[in-house]
Amino acid sequence: MARILLVLIALLAAALAPAAAPAAALGAGPAGTRAALAAQMRLAGGGSSALAVDLDSGRTIYASRAGSPRTPASVNKLFTTSTALTLYGVDGHLTTTVLGDVGVDPGGVLIGNLYLRGGGDPEFGAAEAAALADELVVAGGLREITGRVIGDEAAFDSLRGPPSEGYRTTNEVGPLSALTFNRGRTGARRPFWQRTPALFAARAFARALERRGVAIGRAAREGRTPPTALPLAERSSATMADLARLTNRPSDNFNAETLIKALGAEFGARGTTRAGAGVVRRTMTGFGLRPRIADGSGLSRANRTTPRQVVRLLQHMAGDPAGPAFDASLAVAGRSGTLEYRMRGSAARDRCHAKTGTLNSVSALAGYCRSAAGARVAFAFLMNGVNVSAARALQDRMTAALARYAPWS
Repeated sequence: MARILLVLIALLAAALAPAAAPAAALGAGPAGTRAALAAQMRLAGGGSSALAVDLDSGRTIYASRAGSPRTPASVNKLFTTSTALTLYGVDGHLTTTVLGDVGVDPGGVLIGNLYLRGGGDPEFGAAEAAALADELVVAGGLREITGRVIGDEAAFDSLRGPPSEGYRTTNEVGPLSALTFNRGRTGARRPFWQRTPALFAARAFARALERRGVAIGRAAREGRTPPTALPLAERSSATMADLARLTNRPSDNFNAETLIKALGAEFGARGTTRAGAGVVRRTMTGFGLRPRIADGSGLSRANRTTPRQVVRLLQHMAGDPAGPAFDASLAVAGRSGTLEYRMRGSAARDRCHAKTGTLNSVSALAGYCRSAAGARVAFAFLMNGVNVSAARALQDRMTAALARYAPWS
């Protein structure tokens, strides 16, 4: 009987062993994760801050100077894109419209001018112009314009760059306009950038119409659409969910700076960076956050936020209807965007989605992890006054530690 009892105990122990073993294999508990993060943060310097939170329990996994304001670099794009997703909706879009002084008559003639009015679509270009031209010719029957094609960029101000660039066109962004065409590039080596985007777009659209047999009476120019003009066709941008992804994954400064002006035009006083920044701040205030927002991209060092504010934004978006689109906009560790070549051989690969941020002496990383144990984590690492390459190595190890996090002790 005693021998049978010992056998039963051994069998019971064997049956229970697999349940305990995976817990150890999946990763470290809160104390181990905290120790792993602290070990890396000790190397990051006094200008660095971090916060990691268990999204399921709300428990802080690790915090280091989490309330200290830092320059976020391109992590600032999280504020811009979350505002766009919130206000426009994930299926919202920006619209480029074609209008005429009058409608097209039964013979296919438009007496007067045709207006190409930009609505801030950063991806508008040759393909979109061709689709609009097809709609006017095939569906609208357009055969002749007695006047000219006029490009209208009045939805935005005329400043071509963000504040960090002195509002000038530079290679960091390219010329900003409500009527962007091929992202402001001429298609030639010199000049590389368009000097007058609205005029460039109007000329390109006129050529697209002429290739489809439309006769145009006068040369294209830039100008404003009269309030009495009649809409003839329109072209929607990609959805806001897609625009957020096209902005965050590759950390696209041009898209971010165009989006913040679009936010100002649609939800603020006018289509300026300052008005758009005001819209972002107002939206963040509604989330209980008060970051200092100077631009859409994070190029300006006047932007300031804390890991606590960034993580609270991540927490808010995780429970928001736009949350899945926001998460999907982030680069995937070891797989896509600015994280394609980072963390490839670590536990973070495919499990962590994040936004990077880089300026001289500034490196940042913020986003989500679904750990091997199934825990959901939000984190923000904001490092100022650092060697960027060294800081990235620290962040990668910290993110991998979060990917191994298990919520049990």
